[in-house]
Amino acid sequence: MKVVYPYDTTPFVKISIHEVVKTLFEAIILVFLVMYLFLQNIRATLIPTIAVPVVLLGTFAVLAAFGYSINTLTMFGMVLAIGLLVDDAIVVVENVERVMMEDNLSPREATEKSMSQIQGALVGIAMVLSAVFIPMAFFGGSTGAIYRQFSITIVSAMALSVLVALILTPALCATLLKPVSAEHHEKKSGFFGWFNTRFDHSVNHYTNSVSGIVRNTGRYLIIYLLIVVGMAVLFLRLPTSFLPEEDQGVFLTMIQLPSGATQERTQKVLDQVTHYYLNNEKANVESVFTVKRL
Repeated sequence: MKVVYPYDTTPFVKISIHEVVKTLFEAIILVFLVMYLFLQNIRATLIPTIAVPVVLLGTFAVLAAFGYSINTLTMFGMVLAIGLLVDDAIVVVENVERVMMEDNLSPREATEKSMSQIQGALVGIAMVLSAVFIPMAFFGGSTGAIYRQFSITIVSAMALSVLVALILTPALCATLLKPVSAEHHEKKSGFFGWFNTRFDHSVNHYTNSVSGIVRNTGRYLIIYLLIVVGMAVLFLRLPTSFLPEEDQGVFLTMIQLPSGATQERTQKVLDQVTHYYLNNEKANVESVFTVKRL
């Protein structure tokens, strides 16, 4: 005797969680590479990177406190939060380096001065982001059940990110960073020297473009209005649905016989359909489950 589960969603769930976990690790690696590309200092890059697992660990604790599980919604929320939670640490590191260059201070002194300047901004950023996602936790019905875990995941990650930026990141800056001279940017050579030169040219081009837009505000306001109108038209014309369609490895077949058909005839048709799927489509169908309506 063999027990068969004709409708088993476990493989689909496992594959979904595996893909999201893989995306999470890819996001952490890409964040590290992008930060190193712009900060060009391995010590400064490590500080925001260290903050990522600390915040994720705290987020898992919050999910456990709410009784939530690790599923595609919570993991997707963490993937989305990766790019947001490193922002606070990057702001702290960048400002500490700026203070060290401009005021010629030690890392510890620069950290103290830097935090007095930006701690209010860090809290404000977290409050703004939380204000966007918190209302999603109060949706009713099935929509609320879907988005509540997603919302709590992101909000808890944002709150923990601010705590880490106010407590752990300054301590790491004071201990890991080295004094930076004002000429450290210009002394870069090789790839980073080429990148800095091209980036500076791009910044100058961007600045000149913005200046041109400011001088011709009327023309660009019209362009902006056209973009808004186009966005509204596309929003109204795109099809809508409750959830996106996805292949879960399951398909349904509905069979309707004429009114008054006997149960024996209905069962015979179901047996024929089952035989067809298991024999003619055995390469694509593993098992069949039938339900007969009385």
